[in-house]
Amino acid sequence: MSEKSLPRDGRPEHPDALPEYAERVLEVAELIPRGRVMTYGDVAEWLEEGGPRQVGRVMALYGGAVPWWRVVSAGGVLLPGHELEALGHYRAEGTPLKEASRAAEGHLPRLDMKRARWDGGEHEGHT
Repeated sequence: MSEKSLPRDGRPEHPDALPEYAERVLEVAELIPRGRVMTYGDVAEWLEEGGPRQVGRVMALYGGAVPWWRVVSAGGVLLPGHELEALGHYRAEGTPLKEASRAAEGHLPRLDMKRARWDGGEHEGHT
């Protein structure tokens, strides 16, 4: 799809016409089980295409219809601007968290990436 065929916000003219790569990224996001996460880089590696920035762009533009909180930065920091919403999902799903230190900005926890990261090996319990 050429740049000229996209409106100013970068989205396709027709909402149903997602780019093929975006569809694939969103499909992976839907596979991630409750209480688990994958990094942007993990998703790109799973797809064997693109990289963390491309996955992040897809999630920013189209991720609202899938469990977007399950695709995260490698550092486990909650998505800026969506921290409280994401935290609500993590707590409801039992996603492993590391409580914030008193010095942490906003006193928000981080994801416990060692325990929360999903390698794609188990497929039960996703939604």
